Amino acid sequence: MASAIQIPVSEYLMTTFRPDREYIDGELRERNVGKWEHARIQWLLAHWFGNNESNWNVIGSTEQRLQVSPTRVRVPDLVVLRPGPQPEILIQPPLLVIEILSPDDSYSDLQERSQDYRQMGVETVWIIDPKTRSGRMCSASEWVEAERLEVAGTPIHVHLNDIFRQLESQAGTQGNA
Repeated sequence: MASAIQIPVSEYLMTTFRPDREYIDGELRERNVGKWEHARIQWLLAHWFGNNESNWNVIGSTEQRLQVSPTRVRVPDLVVLRPGPQPEILIQPPLLVIEILSPDDSYSDLQERSQDYRQMGVETVWIIDPKTRSGRMCSASEWVEAERLEVAGTPIHVHLNDIFRQLESQAGTQGNA
């Protein structure tokens, strides 16, 4: 088993990785980068939010560093925020954090990431599973499985069936590369 790389948070915050890595209590952690369905869902969601930014008075980003505590930096698949200038590393809780499961993600890793977001003050977290074509949302510390994911008290929402339908309509065109 490889030993973990330990560095100070200040060094991590000034370093660029490809793909980016998370920083957990002094340790660099590789992220499970998505395969086709993960990446495609991320693209479709980013497009959906981009088309609704002005209607919902939000802005968003993919794979943006989010400092959830002084010793932890996560890199969620998507974040949705109120408009305005944003720092290079987000330090204020977004309105919404979205994680799309990769085939290599474990339940315990997902739990830890979700707990970090909630402890930071993120009010709504969505988890989307391409394999089961399902989604869960957490707000007020309660996880609910739903086809329509939303952020309470806002117009922010997505119908997962629409996303999965788009995913499946293009499934035969991706090729074997």
